[in-house]
Amino acid sequence: MDNIGTILVFAVVGTLWNAFFVGGMMYGVCQIEGAQLATVDLLSCLLFGSIVSAVDPVAVLAVFEEIHINELLHILVFGESLLNDAVTVVLYHLFEEFSHAGTVTVVDAFLGVVCFFVVSLGGILFGAIYGLLGAFTSRFTSHTRVIEPLFVFLYSYMAYLSAEVFHLSGIMSLIACGVVMRPYVEANISHKSYTTIKYFLKMWSSVSETLIFIFLGVSTVAGPHAWNWTFVVFTVLVCLVSRVLGVIGLTFLINKFRIVKLTKKDQFIVAYGGLRGAIAFSLGFLVTDSQMKNMFLTAIITVIFFTVFVQGMTIRPLVELLAVKKKKESKRSINEEIHTQFLDHLLTGIEDICGHYGHHHWKDKMNRFNKTYVKRWLIAGERSTEPQLISFYNKLEMKQAIMQVESGSSAKLPTPESSVSMQNVQPKEPVRQRAIPSISKSREQEIRKMLRANLQKTRQRLRSYSRHDLLIEPFEDHVSEARLRKQRAEMGRRMSHYLTVPANRQEVPSVRKVCFEPEHQVFTYDTECPNIQTSRPPDTVRLLTESHQRTNQSAELQELSAKETDIEDQQKVSRCFSDPGPKSDQDRDGSSTS
Repeated sequence: MDNIGTILVFAVVGTLWNAFFVGGMMYGVCQIEGAQLATVDLLSCLLFGSIVSAVDPVAVLAVFEEIHINELLHILVFGESLLNDAVTVVLYHLFEEFSHAGTVTVVDAFLGVVCFFVVSLGGILFGAIYGLLGAFTSRFTSHTRVIEPLFVFLYSYMAYLSAEVFHLSGIMSLIACGVVMRPYVEANISHKSYTTIKYFLKMWSSVSETLIFIFLGVSTVAGPHAWNWTFVVFTVLVCLVSRVLGVIGLTFLINKFRIVKLTKKDQFIVAYGGLRGAIAFSLGFLVTDSQMKNMFLTAIITVIFFTVFVQGMTIRPLVELLAVKKKKESKRSINEEIHTQFLDHLLTGIEDICGHYGHHHWKDKMNRFNKTYVKRWLIAGERSTEPQLISFYNKLEMKQAIMQVESGSSAKLPTPESSVSMQNVQPKEPVRQRAIPSISKSREQEIRKMLRANLQKTRQRLRSYSRHDLLIEPFEDHVSEARLRKQRAEMGRRMSHYLTVPANRQEVPSVRKVCFEPEHQVFTYDTECPNIQTSRPPDTVRLLTESHQRTNQSAELQELSAKETDIEDQQKVSRCFSDPGPKSDQDRDGSSTS
């Protein structure tokens, strides 16, 4: 589900690109005079392109499980091969009908688009219905464990047959049935039934793959063939070119929206892993026109052999040569499960705060709906309310016990004490939900008014995040009130700090101001300047500190003293460093004359 967007792009858009590109190019090849293919029209070439464009899940599974490729590449190619079945079936039936009719109108093209949605969504609907029926039936099979595997096989096969009866996508129906059925059936059935289902399906899938390729080999040897070198060779080349161009172009668009980008090596493996198999051969075998059928089957078998044997056998050395990341065989632990759930909850909370309905938001909504309603109806007993971590711990303990028994060692098997402790961990009775206190209508309105006045309205305007545009719009109307209050508080704090904390002064010699009589002007200097000689007539000089006590002094003397002290302040600082002090009358007279 984390890569469902990328898988759908490859499955739908990629398959459409391959079908029309291969069909158009092969129609151009058929127009060559020396190819002897003039009887093949455009609709027949598009029909052939829709047949040969589908990636086969059987061949992909057989090859990719052998080379142990990493989970991302495996699920991309395998998911594409599963979900492109709807596109392939729709295109096949459309071009088959169009080739018989001979003409195509706009209404036919529109109905073809509608048919695609009907085939895909109808198959998913059938699969989901049978999956829910299978999960609900498994809830009541605790007294007869023998029939549990039979119900699983019955509902799965009924989902496939029902979809095929109505010409819907059988593979889409089967996938939807398995996805819906698995979590509930696995919780209801016994471990023996689970083991039976697991190994029986593995055995039957291997038998089916073997029978398919046996039938393919027999048809290759015995079936009538219409070999045309031009058609066969160009089919193989055009299939390779269309696959490479489709993967490169779609990856360029997908990487703009993905967090984990697909590298050049990943693109090469995805393009090189587009194997053809049983789906293409089966659809080619159903073609009604005998002349076209023989030539199409010959080209399809050639493409299947080339992709399965040549590409399938060389992909492992290429993976080793390119040092592509492989699958890590790591055992999941309780610690990893706890951190995974914690990160999911954290990302859900972040999306909720930002007002963005993303992947984690909808995932959390689905989990809550599943836990609240669906599990109660589809899972029997206390397992419906069992915490996820406890269920995961039980699976790990069972798996470890089976591994110990298979290895012949019973030293680390769970003891009765551990099972008793686990029983104590599991809740004996259903958890009581917290009672919601009842409040009056007036109190509720008061609380709502208080919340509206003090909380941010995060969902008032949903804006998409862009790392290239982080500036706030200058004329934006919806500025939150909390941000304005925070800015005002910060400005007030800065202003109070500015007004109460004085700035650092420069260390200069301090000068004491004096108050003087109007007849005389006498300067007084501190002892910090040792080279300055002071002259203070006691009758005429008074300190400024003493002058502050004289509150009844006339206004005229205060204004005059203020003007004179402003002039003298500027002279005192400079004279403190340069003037040696008062001199004799002769010196003063000389200086005045100069």
